[in-house]
Amino acid sequence: VFAPVAHDTDYFADDRSFMLNFRVGDLDAMLAALRSAGIAVSHEQEMEGLGPFARIHDPEGNPIELWQQPE
Repeated sequence: VFAPVAHDTDYFADDRSFMLNFRVGDLDAMLAALRSAGIAVSHEQEMEGLGPFARIHDPEGNPIELWQQPE
C-alpha cells in the first residue's frame, strides 16, 4: 500500500519526502536482529489500536518504519 502523507507532516523529518513502512511478524525479534547487526533503532512506540512501531534509517538517512499489526 502506498499512502501519501501531507507535505507539512511532523511525522518524519522536513528534509524527507517519503518513508517506507514494512509490516513484520515479530517486531521484538526483528529489532534484536537489527541491533545485533549494529543498526540503530529509534522511535519505538505503541499506538493505541494500531500496535507497536519502530524506525530505522537507510544509509542515506531515509526513514524506514517497522510495524507489527496487532492480532
